This record gives sequence, structure tokens and C-alpha cells, in this order.
Amino acid sequence: MNIWTKKSIELANQRNYLDLLFKIYPMSVNLRRELRKETTEEINQCFDKKDSKKLLNILLSQDVFPIKDSYVAYLKRDKSAIDRNPNTVNRITGMLYDMGLDEIFDKTTAPKETNRQIGPLFKNWIDTGALGCKVTASESELLKEKGDMVFNGSDANMKDFANKYLGYDRNKGLDFLAKFNDTYILAEAKFLTDFGGHQNAQFADAISTMKSKFRSTGKNVKTIAILDGVLYIESRNKMYKSITEQFDDNDVIVSAVLLRDYLYSI
Repeated sequence: MNIWTKKSIELANQRNYLDLLFKIYPMSVNLRRELRKETTEEINQCFDKKDSKKLLNILLSQDVFPIKDSYVAYLKRDKSAIDRNPNTVNRITGMLYDMGLDEIFDKTTAPKETNRQIGPLFKNWIDTGALGCKVTASESELLKEKGDMVFNGSDANMKDFANKYLGYDRNKGLDFLAKFNDTYILAEAKFLTDFGGHQNAQFADAISTMKSKFRSTGKNVKTIAILDGVLYIESRNKMYKSITEQFDDNDVIVSAVLLRDYLYSI
């Protein structure tokens, strides 16, 4: 196990890890979505008149449809299908009428899920200068810079830079790209909030990037995994077993809390 993985596990289990992590991933209060007054009135009118097609069209235009149904996504993408499929329309709107207006409004204005807020937070934190070096979104500036620098562009821009100049061939965007002591460091950054399912897939994704093979470009390149969350909890869970048993000293899995210390150790 790499020393930075050990340090990350110790940090998570012996110190105020979550308090420190909150500076990087600050979770905002999940405010409810809002409907325009005109939209609310239209929904009320359509519901009262049992104008099923119009009610369905209005609700399909909102961020959240009040019913989870496998046919809703199709109708969202092809509204003309509403006129061609009366039985489907009657089935879905029948469920809406059974729900009642109060529940329709409650579901349609549901707050965003916390996990959907996490994506940009790591890059926002990078932009604050927390790593103690210059941050740029310019490819040419990164190439010319002699000192330490972080390239904080879009995932796609960072992937394209890594492909063009560093020999990175994986068709996956990057969350982190920096140059420290003439070494380019690439990574995906994940906050793993629970075990299982989607979170396991996120973990595997970051590890795949860390294990990527590179074309020779004459530049020093190091891939790491910047991971936080439940994977550091001592347990028999798959993620914890992976980071403690399956990787060697060259595999750097590090908490974002310790990222600055790691970078200046290179």
C-alpha cells in the first residue's frame, strides 16, 4: 500500500476528516425547485378540466416529472408521440389524477439530489488556489510554465491536452491535471458517499484512469486517484479491501485533503 493511501486512511479514522473534507466538498442546503406562477396555474386548470394531453405536455417540460415511469423519457424526447399513443397517455395521466395536485406539485418541485451537486465542487476548490500554486485554463501557459501549475479546464479539454501531449489514450475526461517538479500528474477525483452500485462504478472508473497505459512522449507522467468518502472506513467492504490489499507502492490513492502535501512531495 502506498504511503499516501495509508495517510488517507489514518486521516479518515483518527482526525476530523469530514470537517476538513467539507472545505473541498461543501454541501449546500437542497432548496426545492420552483415553478413559475403561470405554470402552476396551467397545471391546476388542466388537472381540473382533465385535459390530459396538455397536462402531460406541461409536466414533461419540467426538470422533474412527478412519476417514475419507463415511458416518460421517450415522451420527453418526442412529444409528438403523445398524439400517437392514447393508451400510454391515459395510463400515465390516470396515475397523475390518482396522485392529486398536492403530490404532483410536491414531486415536481423536489430538490436536487446531493450527489448531483458534487461534480463541480472539486474544481471550484482548485480554483481557490488551495494547492498553493498558479491555476490556468490555458494549454499554452501550462506548456510554457517552468514552475508548478494546475491546469483546471473542462474535463474534455484536460483529456485532449493529456492525449495530445502526454500520451493518454483513455476516452474519459479528467478531473485533475497538474505539473509539479517537471512531472505531470493526472487523476479523476471522486467523493464516494456510500457503498455499492453507482459508487462502486465511480471507484472503478477512477482506478482505471490511475492504471492507464500511456504512449511515450518524453514527458514524465504520473496517474493517481484522488478519492474521498466511505472507502477509507476500516471494514470488509470491497473498496476498503481493494485499497489495502490489491495495490502496490506505486499506486497513489490519496484524499483531496492531503493532495497539496502529496504534490509538494514529488
